[in-house]
Amino acid sequence: MQRRDFLRNALGAVAGGALLPRAAEGLWPDAMRAGLGPIGIQLYTVRREMARDVESTLATIAQIGYREVEFAGLFNHSAKDVRAMLDRHGLKAPSSHVGMPRSMDQWPAMLDDARTLGQSYIITPSFPNDDLSPDGMKRIAEQFNAAGAAAKKAGLQFGFHNHAEEFKPVGGQVPYDTLLAECDPSLVKFEIDIFWMVTGGRDPLAYLAKYPGRFPMVHAKDRTADGRMTDVGSGTIDWPKMLGAFERAGLKHCFVEHDDPADPFASARASYAYLSRLKI
Repeated sequence: MQRRDFLRNALGAVAGGALLPRAAEGLWPDAMRAGLGPIGIQLYTVRREMARDVESTLATIAQIGYREVEFAGLFNHSAKDVRAMLDRHGLKAPSSHVGMPRSMDQWPAMLDDARTLGQSYIITPSFPNDDLSPDGMKRIAEQFNAAGAAAKKAGLQFGFHNHAEEFKPVGGQVPYDTLLAECDPSLVKFEIDIFWMVTGGRDPLAYLAKYPGRFPMVHAKDRTADGRMTDVGSGTIDWPKMLGAFERAGLKHCFVEHDDPADPFASARASYAYLSRLKI
């Protein structure tokens, strides 16, 4: 199940500065030397663990060394209760993934939850419809601009997270490119999922060069030579080059992710261990 489908199912639940743990203290200097700042994780990676016990999962993520998390659902907990859990474990949540609501009437409650969690960004990994034609993408861009304007009034930044299908030409145009052209840069930012962009046959660094200032966040997940998703540092992506370029372009947040790891916590540990020692 891709996260966009997961979030469609979980939309109702989504809408509905402590000290560092000692386990993280020894890793923190390495993470800072990498130039990445606090390394984050998209909690979709550990969604099954979150479904069983949110606080225990957050505690384990903090013990690994992560300082930031990006939510994909609150698992029947209130934003207030989840914020208290974050505070207890020294975690920040600068961003969440949410499904686009069927009605903008649902948007204020979602923005309220985002503010309660301490977010700066609210990101959607899904479209309000499946029309990826040039005209369809223009209509989607209008909806994204409206969502972005409402988020801006609430003190938040709206954004879009890609998968691979947005890079397959439809009607002679690349849907992702149409979205970039039609969305107001001040209202809609883009979170590049590096694995899915590469899988879609595109070069993240080319987009970074062509559209400066549009990509404040990335999802770091690696890709094997035969196209399978793998832990960061165990695949073919040149992470020093990739993240070095994004960092120089003003990267704000880097979130590790694996969509379907055999052992979610082991995957989270492996990716953190690599990134915490990365020199860029």
